[in-house]
Amino acid sequence: MSITLDAPTSRAPAKPKALTAYRPFWAKRFGPAPFLPMSRKEMEQLGWDSCDIIIVSGDAYVDHPSFGMAVIGRVLEAQGFRVGIIAQPDWNSADAFRALGRPNLFFGVAAGNMDSMINHYTADRKIRSDDAYTPGGAAGKRPDRATLVYTQRCREAFKDVPVVIGGIEASLRRIAHYDYWSDKVRRSILVDSKADLLLYGNAERAIVEIAHRLAQRKPIESITDVRGTAFLRKPDDAALAGWYEIDSTEVDAPGKIDALLNPYLTTEEQAAAEGVACAQAQDATAAPGAEPSAQPIRIVRQPLAKTEGRAVTTPRERTVIRLPAFEQVKSDPVLYAHASRVLHLETNPGNARALVQRHGEGPALRDVWINPPPLPLAMAEMDHVFDLPYARGPHPTYADEHGSHDGATKIPAWEMIRFSVNIMRGCFGGCTFCSITEHEGRIIQSRSEDSIIHEVEEIRDKVKGFTGVISDLGGPTANMYRLGCKSPEIEAACRKPSCVYPGICPNLNTDHAPLVKIYRRARALRGIKKILIGSGLRYDLAVKSPEYVKELVQHHVGGYLKIAPEHTEGGPLSKMMKPGIGTYDVFKAMFDQYSAEAGKQQFLIPYFIAAHPGTSDEDMMNLALWLKRNGFRADQVQTFYPSPMATATAMYHSGLNPLKGISRDARKGEKVDIVRGEKRRRLHKAFLRYHDANNWPLLREALKTMGRADLIGNGKHHLIPTWQPSTDGSYQSARRSNSTPTPAKGGAKTGGKPPVKGQILTQHTGLPPRETGGRPAPEGRGAAPKFSARAGAQHGKPAGKAGGRGPRSGGR
Repeated sequence: MSITLDAPTSRAPAKPKALTAYRPFWAKRFGPAPFLPMSRKEMEQLGWDSCDIIIVSGDAYVDHPSFGMAVIGRVLEAQGFRVGIIAQPDWNSADAFRALGRPNLFFGVAAGNMDSMINHYTADRKIRSDDAYTPGGAAGKRPDRATLVYTQRCREAFKDVPVVIGGIEASLRRIAHYDYWSDKVRRSILVDSKADLLLYGNAERAIVEIAHRLAQRKPIESITDVRGTAFLRKPDDAALAGWYEIDSTEVDAPGKIDALLNPYLTTEEQAAAEGVACAQAQDATAAPGAEPSAQPIRIVRQPLAKTEGRAVTTPRERTVIRLPAFEQVKSDPVLYAHASRVLHLETNPGNARALVQRHGEGPALRDVWINPPPLPLAMAEMDHVFDLPYARGPHPTYADEHGSHDGATKIPAWEMIRFSVNIMRGCFGGCTFCSITEHEGRIIQSRSEDSIIHEVEEIRDKVKGFTGVISDLGGPTANMYRLGCKSPEIEAACRKPSCVYPGICPNLNTDHAPLVKIYRRARALRGIKKILIGSGLRYDLAVKSPEYVKELVQHHVGGYLKIAPEHTEGGPLSKMMKPGIGTYDVFKAMFDQYSAEAGKQQFLIPYFIAAHPGTSDEDMMNLALWLKRNGFRADQVQTFYPSPMATATAMYHSGLNPLKGISRDARKGEKVDIVRGEKRRRLHKAFLRYHDANNWPLLREALKTMGRADLIGNGKHHLIPTWQPSTDGSYQSARRSNSTPTPAKGGAKTGGKPPVKGQILTQHTGLPPRETGGRPAPEGRGAAPKFSARAGAQHGKPAGKAGGRGPRSGGR
């Protein structure tokens, strides 16, 4: 016979153990290090004979809370562990991975603050010629797919040491995922790397628990219950007893149909129909007085049963959803989109269930088991993480001959966030092209006001080169500090992918008063001249608080403010889950009003995305017309970048919209217009750079094909002129070292008159137009102030907080 375990009652996740509640490891007696050691010599100076944990990273070591290796290293150090750093090692052999000796507990491996492939290649798959996370911006200091390479070298160096992988690269590749660079679906990075554990999302809570368990000499194979982790297990694992499995390996699967009852069926016939023998008949053939034959008791997993057409509710903490196997999704885009939809529905830590995905066949068959997401850090825990003794600068080994980090060895990513303060984590925007929600979660984790002010004072008093200007008080989004659901019960039960799309949820608290209070308190500090807001602003939230907009515009804008409408047309915006352009108009009116009241001339710098799934050629034409009417000239354009695991990437690969449900029935679901092919992608970029003479031949051809030749002419209402200057046909990015150059097509570069110096504002200088006697034409007459706007998929940005997507998220 078979029996099932009693189902435990469904309940909310248990309150997690606080980061500060663990008994410190014995090595706590050594105290904090000025910098975590990167060499045996530094270890000896600290009195260490070995490291308990060694972190391997593709970034240069900057001891700052915006850099993942520093945060994890300092958090583990606070628990009493001796943590060493191997930063940007030579991966051609295992020697560099033996530099600090054998770690007592485990290797922690991460590609860095960015996915290594996004770090190496532009959206057009061209090789970048710089790396913002490397001294001097030098390229080539980390391999492609760095997590795989580093893990292999760690195994070669010390084959018996556990390897734990994490960071943005591992986080976004935890299941079978579409890989833009190879144009195919790849296996989970856990399978390819052969690591022991994968940590996804913000990993402080998980890494501390794992470190203490390994310190207690528990085998790493036994660590299967930590939230925010993924691991490999066999399908017949005995530990699966008592789990409920929901089969979600297909779409459009019909429910169970109960057979009609036959009133004339005997007990023996019913047993025979079910493939078993009637126990009564068996016992009748037994010898008189003999005991019934004994059967072993088997404990099996409870399948999801159905009663009267309705599914039985299973306890979420003991329920796992089986996704389509890797072998299915790699060859079936419909199942890939279905798997993506299921994964994104299971991201709320309050109600998410475990996921499992089969990889391989035969003896090599393994299940990738993904535990529910980590529970957010409480405010006190956030303060603990950010108040640790960071040196707030690069490791001394990167200093130049003058002992400085401001010359040839400057690390661009550190320079960008050097005088900034991260006040929160997470984002509930849910933009489909963005990686923040998948990595950091949609529940906002905020620091206390005192902790933020203390960090501002630390910068003022201790950071070399500070001139009194804080470059940012923000995070993934500038104005989500302490915002969230009004009801903890609703928040724990909600499964919506966004709190602000298609409109702002009525249960969302949009009170910006705590943020206004921090702004006022910070700028009142002695020695603080100016506090700028460099993170991207969610303007649909900002308009709900006019007091905040006034405070921001009149005190914290340095001539321009970056915001991200992303597009003007409803088609692509609905695939991005972004508000309509009308919300931008409302915010711009408030921005202009409060700027005028303060007697300031300030500008908005909008960001746009080219070639996003769901964008037609007509959509891009209309966006170009909007740009011209409003006087914007984009000086750096980048197309949509399909990052691993993003919903928009599932659209790109499958041609379907997971937001609307997935079906094989052409009458159901929604198909998405995908911009593929170099020519069409170049056309969409060309529309954003309608003012570039190099693009005019391509645009003329496209407008004629679209039946819009009326937009070709020399008047103000025309998009491009009929005349064509001599050009070399090339495109030079404003950030010249960003990527391999586009080869010239011939001809002298003489296109058009150069702009008058001082009249063009670019986001790259960050300065308002200088007074040169020239005056921009008044708005509304087709020649508004021409301040350049970078339009592009910000996931590809190499570093920093430009656009509000800083190194702490690894890009969008």
